Amino acid sequence: MENIARRTATSHIDLIMIKRLFVVLGLGFWAAPVVWPATPPNILWITSEDNGPHLGCYGDPYATTPHLDALARRGMIYRNAWSNAPVCAPARTTIISGLYPPATGAEHMRSQTKLPAHIQFYPQSLREQGYYCTNNSKKDYNLTEIGTVWDESSKDAHWKHRKPGQPFFAIFNIGVTHESRIRRRPHQAIHDPAHVRVPAYHPDTPTVRRDWAQYYDKITEMDRLAGDLLQELETAGLADDTIVFYYGDHGSGMPRNKRWPYNSGLHVPLIVSVPEQFKTLAPSDYQIGGESHRLVGFIDLAPTLMSLVGERPKPHFHGQAFMGPFETPAPQYAYGFRGRMDERYDLVRTVRDEHFVYLRHFMPHKEYGQFIDYMFKTPTTAQWNQLFREGKLSPEQALFWQRKPVEELYDLRDDPDEIRNLAKSPEHRKTLTRFRTELRRFQSRIKDIGLLPEEEIHLRSRGSTPYEVGQDPDRFPFAEIRQIAATASRRGKSGIPKLRNAMAHPDSAVRYWGVLGYLNRGQRAVRGDSRRLREALDDSSNSVRVLAAEALAKFGEPQDLEIALGTLIETANLEKHNVWVAMLALNAIDELDEKAASLKAQIQALPRQSQTSPTRYRSYVPNLIKKTLADLR
Repeated sequence: MENIARRTATSHIDLIMIKRLFVVLGLGFWAAPVVWPATPPNILWITSEDNGPHLGCYGDPYATTPHLDALARRGMIYRNAWSNAPVCAPARTTIISGLYPPATGAEHMRSQTKLPAHIQFYPQSLREQGYYCTNNSKKDYNLTEIGTVWDESSKDAHWKHRKPGQPFFAIFNIGVTHESRIRRRPHQAIHDPAHVRVPAYHPDTPTVRRDWAQYYDKITEMDRLAGDLLQELETAGLADDTIVFYYGDHGSGMPRNKRWPYNSGLHVPLIVSVPEQFKTLAPSDYQIGGESHRLVGFIDLAPTLMSLVGERPKPHFHGQAFMGPFETPAPQYAYGFRGRMDERYDLVRTVRDEHFVYLRHFMPHKEYGQFIDYMFKTPTTAQWNQLFREGKLSPEQALFWQRKPVEELYDLRDDPDEIRNLAKSPEHRKTLTRFRTELRRFQSRIKDIGLLPEEEIHLRSRGSTPYEVGQDPDRFPFAEIRQIAATASRRGKSGIPKLRNAMAHPDSAVRYWGVLGYLNRGQRAVRGDSRRLREALDDSSNSVRVLAAEALAKFGEPQDLEIALGTLIETANLEKHNVWVAMLALNAIDELDEKAASLKAQIQALPRQSQTSPTRYRSYVPNLIKKTLADLR
């Protein structure tokens, strides 16, 4: 048996070394020779949920994180790491695919779209390289898994189950910092709420302080669990054979962090520790106990893993390796996004460099703090909203509960809380223009299919995939859609002629944005073209019908209200329409407040579930119905 185990161990290592040899032979253009380690590295990822860089090693004096601080002392921290998405499912979708979810139709929570068969998730590539890949245990991808992704993914998954001598890639996910744990009571406090720093956008109340302090308490608990995993590696004698990553999966679970693509929602801790024997695989700027200011994101993790195991990153990857022989020069920009958050629709794109962060709102007619049932369970959220209703907030604190501007620009060095919007600052006009241009370039590069209404993403990809639709100009005329989306999401009279033309366009997505442009501009625009909007109630696209009905019900002539409400209640019915249309319609009805009072009995009678709806959507329609009825009461 011992000889068999030894042969098995040798075969795994030899397989990897042979593949590396072929890589080296194909890279004669390199300026420096590749120096491979004698054995392939093990790779351990420790992840934690819903926490930003609120760690001692990041200079936070309130945090108590001795184990991660120790890891940072023997490794390196990244000061500018981004999750790309400010909530778990699309953030993890970015990691597993190496593609931006706005290019795969997977930016919306629980969207469950598919990738083309030839595109693998990164563990599948690692397994082909001989690695034993385990996930313990959260997945939460917005993409459907095809084939065998993990050797094991469960609460029992562990590198210990690999074959003798086999290199491993192992993820351990720590959930104690999750949003739901911030509000769990009773709770034994560790940190004194009197000493917590309350961001300028939050009201400074005992409730808010208690939630922030409990968040830090859970970070301390997470740190202890991370320390246990690191000690287990040490005890097994594998610490010198294993490259360790630690990162949080997006910003803190506090409101205006999680779910919002500000820096506060996207900025995450990332610590990388590389043992001496693998120093040739370390980042070029690696310094033990040091820090890197390179912009890195979750989009870069898959290509970095490929590089670490000696495989050239896949050409379809959107990110770049920041370690290993395929490391690339540091990028100038990082990108973020926000789509539907649970039952509420939105569309935001974010770009940052080392100095500024820019947000572009494509649905500025919506307020920031839309009611999301799960989010409002946190005491801070409910109290913050109540104080707004009572008029007791400062302008910076009240902004979250108001309509959004079209653009935001923040100086992260002078304004880390992102409360002073520089988008209208004359001295920052060139910076604003630069970021506008970069966002257009980014969306064009990835073919941002998130500009389609969600129903259209699924309809157009029947028999195919959203990613393939995005690459096909016949099915997705990106340039036309992006142009009208940009016009529609601005305000003022100057864009109205373009909106009129858009409403007659043969592509339903162009018509959708045309109608949204009227809704965004309000009463004067809607009443000025009410005939076209009434015609749109019979459009072949249900998404166009819903937005036209919302615009007429909210801003149209009194005689428009009844027919518009009839369209909305019909499209909200899960027995007649799919869940994406029903959610869009119920969002519209909820926006109407007392104008929807005549629908109360019909809303109560609406079906809550549909056999054709994905299982993971089961709470969304009921949440919308519950909230709308509560408001009407």
